Amino acid sequence: MSKKIFNLRRIDSGNSFSLPDIPTAPPAEPKKSHLESVKREISELSERLNKLQLRLHASNERGVLLVLQGMDTSGKDGAIRHVFSHVSPLGVRAEPFGAPSADERRHDYLWRVHAKVPRRGEFVVFNRSHYEDVLVTRVRGWINKTTCKQRYQHIQAFERMLSDEGIAIIKCYLHISKQEQKQRLQARMDDPDKHWKLQASDFEDRRLWKDFIKAYEDAIIATSTDYAPWYVIPADSKTYRDYFLMTLLVETLEGLKIKPPAASFDLKSARLD
Repeated sequence: MSKKIFNLRRIDSGNSFSLPDIPTAPPAEPKKSHLESVKREISELSERLNKLQLRLHASNERGVLLVLQGMDTSGKDGAIRHVFSHVSPLGVRAEPFGAPSADERRHDYLWRVHAKVPRRGEFVVFNRSHYEDVLVTRVRGWINKTTCKQRYQHIQAFERMLSDEGIAIIKCYLHISKQEQKQRLQARMDDPDKHWKLQASDFEDRRLWKDFIKAYEDAIIATSTDYAPWYVIPADSKTYRDYFLMTLLVETLEGLKIKPPAASFDLKSARLD
């Protein structure tokens, strides 16, 4: 139902697109009845996601990697908190990626990332990811165009290897408007309990909005593949953001066709006294 309001966009490999041309919010304020319907769907999706994740964990055959990227305040933390609120913590792990440490900078840029990818049976969420090394580094001028293009190739090969090893990869850009970001930053400034979330870089990056949007467009076009596709998720509305993420995850897990593992012994011999 909600897919009629938003244009959930999967980016095809090599095809150009423009982020400003993709809506970040519904064309009109959704009716209360429609929002309630979407919330009911979210509840149903939560149950399905929990069941599928437990099957993934029990089978120990495949892993799933969800990459969340987006501008500051786009809702990466909130999406993780809400989408997985009713999922068993067994086999689920969230990994944030901030600025690399001194030790991490002494290794190749994928070293710290590879150490945190899913094991078989695990569902891992990257809150930011290896893509920071072709986004922040590019916008800040820490790497040149040649190095950036090389890294696109490295990332493709890295994700291909993970896919070949049984890791399903979903990459999502949480798409918010500059106006929505302004409101969310102001809300954090007005709430002392949220001051800890603010960093000077949030305001510096906002002044480089167009540069970051261009960097995202180029990175997404260069690295969206059949085995590791990129999706642009409208994220001005937190409810619809969560709905689309849960839909993607359920469809991905169902597509893996993981069967429940058999019992470790002959159930026919079991007796309940």
